[in-house]
Amino acid sequence: MTGRLEGKVALITGAAGGVGRAQAIRFAQEGADIIAVDLAAAPERTTTPGVAPQTLADTVRAVEEVGRRIRAFEADVRDQRALDAAVAEGVGALGRLDVLCATAGISSTGSAVELDAQRWQTMLDVNLTGVWRTCKAGIPAILAGGRGGSLVLMSSIAGLRGLVGVGHYTTAKHGVVGLMRSLANELAPHAVRVNTIHPAIVRTPMIENPSTMRTFSGVPNPTREQFEAGVRTMHLLPLTFIEPEDVANASLFLASDEARCITGVTLPVDAGHCLE
Repeated sequence: MTGRLEGKVALITGAAGGVGRAQAIRFAQEGADIIAVDLAAAPERTTTPGVAPQTLADTVRAVEEVGRRIRAFEADVRDQRALDAAVAEGVGALGRLDVLCATAGISSTGSAVELDAQRWQTMLDVNLTGVWRTCKAGIPAILAGGRGGSLVLMSSIAGLRGLVGVGHYTTAKHGVVGLMRSLANELAPHAVRVNTIHPAIVRTPMIENPSTMRTFSGVPNPTREQFEAGVRTMHLLPLTFIEPEDVANASLFLASDEARCITGVTLPVDAGHCLE
């Protein structure tokens, strides 16, 4: 029995940890080879911890352990030249590109009217323009194959609702939805599908850091129990965290031929958070 992505190649940003690593491993389990991209440092003006170079190497080992090929690159999604070079080298080594997952992202908090301009701009540069740059780097290689393909752009519940204390993040994630809808129209004649995924509270360092823990708990120095109690109120289903693998499984579905008729969709992976 062949895998659901057998013989395909996927470009994944943010692949050193969290959802990006889970996507790389899950896709490899289903037969895909991987072009993995991540920045081995935390961008300025963010609460998202940086990843060490060996963390990206851990993703490489995990993919190779399931018998798939992978090419990994340290690159910033704000750097078009670096992204273009990673895609060119990765496609040259692996032979094609079929799937693009724009997963890299950062977090930070602050009232919209109190944010400084640099924090606002960094958020948009990474979480919105970085998605566009990733698409700009990868789409030509997908089109060159003439086989169609799938783009999975990572948004958030903040791309569907107006969240308090993260106006810059909410703006960027809404922007990803607009980009997705335009690309879905532009690429449909080439059989390239484009969709967004909207996770709620995923167990990753983007959530499990002091600043974000304070935001979700409403307590200056929350205990683990206080933090988790705040998170639970955000999910309709009786669970605390969504796991990275849950988001990776949804990504796998959208990337696979099982979703061949699905494009332009905003798919929540939110444990019922957005249910009115």
